[in-house]
Amino acid sequence: MDFSQVTYQLLEGFGTTVLLFVLTLVLALPLGLLVAFGSMSKFKPLRWLTRTVVWIIRGTPLMLQVIVVFYVPGLLFGVNLGTRMTAVLVAFVINYACYFSEIYRGGIESISKGQYEAGQVLGMTKSQIFFKIVLFQVIKRITAPISNEVITLVKDTSLARVIAVGELILASQDIVATYGIIYPLFYSGVFYLLFCGLLTIMFNFIEKKLAYYH
Repeated sequence: MDFSQVTYQLLEGFGTTVLLFVLTLVLALPLGLLVAFGSMSKFKPLRWLTRTVVWIIRGTPLMLQVIVVFYVPGLLFGVNLGTRMTAVLVAFVINYACYFSEIYRGGIESISKGQYEAGQVLGMTKSQIFFKIVLFQVIKRITAPISNEVITLVKDTSLARVIAVGELILASQDIVATYGIIYPLFYSGVFYLLFCGLLTIMFNFIEKKLAYYH
């Protein structure tokens, strides 16, 4: 198997990796905000339920969650989630929504109550205070931890191979097992390094743009 064929097969796996990464972010970022609001709710049953779910998700391995989401609905309820990719996506979205929710909650609770009170004095509603005063300060404060989670997500996509989703690492393992050549494993690492490097540059740019809140 020549280098161009290896590259093509790895690119196919990398396409799946990128798709899983993008879909997880698109779905988990807004869901995480909803979970954060649930964790901060004054309605105690909702707050306790939300925090319990977050505790369970954060306290168990993502690999286990992928396996549970893939097998349990069918074994216990006879429900088929569809493709393996769908099962992986559901597990990833739930996992990262819980992690993002804690970042959101920490950012929102770090804003002093005085700013909320000042908005109320000006006659602003709670939603106006949040979106016009609080939100951009929160974004500035959570950019760094969010960037860490996003880069972690890039690497966590490799866990999809546990249920045979054809992402980058599985593609390289297949080549190694079939043709007995080792370099595709290291070659796949180049894809991750370049992808994470681009994300790092992007987040550094965003942080500089938000520096006026210093």
